[in-house]
Amino acid sequence: MDTPPHARIVADIKQRVTDGRLRPGERVPSTRQLARDWNVALATAAKALTLLAREGVVVAEPRVGTVVAERPGSPARPRPGATAEHELTRRRIVRAAMEIADADGLSELTMRAVAGRLGVATMSLYRHVGGKDDLVMLMVDAAFAEFPLPARHPDGWRGRLETSARVQWAAYRAHPWMAGATPLTRPVPSQALLLHSEFVMEMLQETGLDATTRMYVMILIYSFVQGIAAHIELEQRARASTGITDEEWMSGQEEFLRDLTAANPAFGRLLDELGDFDLDLDRLFTFGLESLLDGLTRLVEPR
Repeated sequence: MDTPPHARIVADIKQRVTDGRLRPGERVPSTRQLARDWNVALATAAKALTLLAREGVVVAEPRVGTVVAERPGSPARPRPGATAEHELTRRRIVRAAMEIADADGLSELTMRAVAGRLGVATMSLYRHVGGKDDLVMLMVDAAFAEFPLPARHPDGWRGRLETSARVQWAAYRAHPWMAGATPLTRPVPSQALLLHSEFVMEMLQETGLDATTRMYVMILIYSFVQGIAAHIELEQRARASTGITDEEWMSGQEEFLRDLTAANPAFGRLLDELGDFDLDLDRLFTFGLESLLDGLTRLVEPR
């Protein structure tokens, strides 16, 4: 009788751990990479990782990914209160889903994966959440709630906008998957996010700007933060699929850059002046936010 695909994946990962090719603390291939390498469905790859986790071979590390356990082969300790279905709560489901998304990205989040992490039947989740879309909405709300606005509100429209943007940036920094879960055209009905709207609009309505302009100002700030934050997850995804950092990737583009600068001398001079340039997203965020607020000053406070 043929061995099921998920069992072959499990056996291969175990063998690589035994041989020392995968050491404790090192990342194992993601669900997507396993599916691609073994030519199987994502559900099959997810099932393999779930079995490995239950056997204590791997563990999920928030914002890192699935890694080899410190003591591979030791049965994983059940999460306190998470193995009994009668103790299942919406809050625990949301927290487990956020841990998966933090570690592997929103693309790896499935109801089955959440159930596996909690050690319960998949169908039991639907007594608490309506489905994945409903779950993601709850995750976004919980993530923004982790970073509340200050109790003491800053004076002036600029202070409000800057504070809101920086708090949102902190939330995206902690949970990069949110950038792909909060589209402008289909706003997430998050109470925690709506607090930002109220926080900003309360002061913008005193500027004399018309309603449409006030709305555009609020959306512009939000989309700026989200746009920069999207690259955090894109880099994590690229690193997970290729196994190399952005610095390592850039070092492999030397020949391409030589050809590029030869055909574009102005850009070449820029690169020469920059020297060893490091794209720091936090610095880019601060630079962009200050420039954006300076530009809005001419709109809100015309001479």
